[in-house]
Amino acid sequence: MKYRKKLSIIMIAAFALFLTACSSGSSQGAKDSLIIASSADAVTFDIQNTNDQATTRIARQIYETLIKQNEKLELEPGLAESWTAIDDTTYEFKLRKDVKFHNGEAFTAKDVAYTMNRAAASEQIGHIVGSVDPAKVKIVDDHTIQIGTKEPFGPFLTHLAHPATAIMNEKAVTEGGQDYGTQPVGTGPYKFTNWTAGSEVNVERFADYWGEKGLAETITFKVIKENSVRLIALENGEIDIALDVAPSDIAKVEENKDLALYRDLNLSTGYVGFNTQSKTPVNDVRVRQAINYAIDVDAIVKTVYQGVGKAAQGPLNPLVFGANSELEPYNYDVDKAKALLAEAGYADGGFTLKLLVGDNNAERIKIAEVVKEELSKLGITVEINQLEWGAYLDATGKGEGDMYILGWTTVTTDADYGLYPLFHTSQFGKAGNRAFYSNPKVDQLLDDGKTTTDPAAREALYKEAQVIIRDEAPWIFVQDGENVTATRKNVQGFKHHPTGSYFLSQVKVGE
Repeated sequence: MKYRKKLSIIMIAAFALFLTACSSGSSQGAKDSLIIASSADAVTFDIQNTNDQATTRIARQIYETLIKQNEKLELEPGLAESWTAIDDTTYEFKLRKDVKFHNGEAFTAKDVAYTMNRAAASEQIGHIVGSVDPAKVKIVDDHTIQIGTKEPFGPFLTHLAHPATAIMNEKAVTEGGQDYGTQPVGTGPYKFTNWTAGSEVNVERFADYWGEKGLAETITFKVIKENSVRLIALENGEIDIALDVAPSDIAKVEENKDLALYRDLNLSTGYVGFNTQSKTPVNDVRVRQAINYAIDVDAIVKTVYQGVGKAAQGPLNPLVFGANSELEPYNYDVDKAKALLAEAGYADGGFTLKLLVGDNNAERIKIAEVVKEELSKLGITVEINQLEWGAYLDATGKGEGDMYILGWTTVTTDADYGLYPLFHTSQFGKAGNRAFYSNPKVDQLLDDGKTTTDPAAREALYKEAQVIIRDEAPWIFVQDGENVTATRKNVQGFKHHPTGSYFLSQVKVGE
């Protein structure tokens, strides 16, 4: 009897301890952690060596820029408290004095100078900081710096709000060496803790952050490639936020009383790109035009995207300054496609194209299948190659394949950033121009757009460039995008950002 009584007491105590642990874990999750899932893993946290969305969404929490662009796309002080134009090409920035890096180093003008000079030498983000003249980066004192451009550059301040211009610590980068991309150091509200490649990235609240402290103690960014699995994880409470909800899952979210849906237009344009210097017939503008006419973009937006976003009219999202709203779209016209192919000497098709697509985006994979089916009607064979995201970016940057599917978010809301890196000859490959498109007239228009200060004149230059780009068809212009995110109903403070990467420090899970 004593043995049974003692055993019962032990079992009851153990059960109570189990309940307490569960309750404690639930409470801890509700108050102190935030779990977010998206479809792709980061590439590297050396942010001057990549410019992809998956990385930026996490880097936003770790790093900070001199100037911040809020959800309304207004410029606000960041690490710089204020700035003043010295002349047409030079600004002086007053820096915050109470900022520390995650390694304990004090933030000073020396770090800004190091960042700008290092960024100017980067092949990956030259289109973002290429206007900076290293000779005009001048440290005035520990918390004052001047940054100059080679020529007048209208959207310069907005470019300094781009995540890729976030300030890095020289000591951390130097000590990290080739491994720095897996052990980043910033000044943001969250500091990096660990990264399990292909699985998750973890960050924790930075106790010495100069600004408003992060509400969640930890944030976990999980990689869940399959849309349906990501939604199930949200429904089951395994994650708190599911980014990039698939169009086919929107109705399920709306019907679930435990979930909330966020939908907002963004600054992106989705496209199917051609390698215009391919050794296949897509190096002929008539073939590219024919393929444009052969693809029913309206049907793709309706069926693949199920009404999310809208059909693209050209290379720039209409929310971007300088977008040409008068471009004539390539309407679905199979007869015209056949006529153009015949004119180019391919009346019966008879050639094969290699189409690359990342394995992390179900909609893009479906678009690849649509392209394959539609072009088969013209006698063109399409071979689809799915690649892991990092390998895909590397392959398209090298010009592998004849076609590829990507999107571009004009983060700065200015046509310079939406056109120059994607269509200027100097930006071939990983810098942005993966179509390897080259036209001297377009180059000149984009160069002039950079250095012209009059907004009306800049707009005219960019609109003219878009007409040429539309006619020469280095892309199939597919979709102007929309951010679609689902959260648990008890998630508080979440806001979309038109750039598609979000500030999360003031997001928390409520009781």
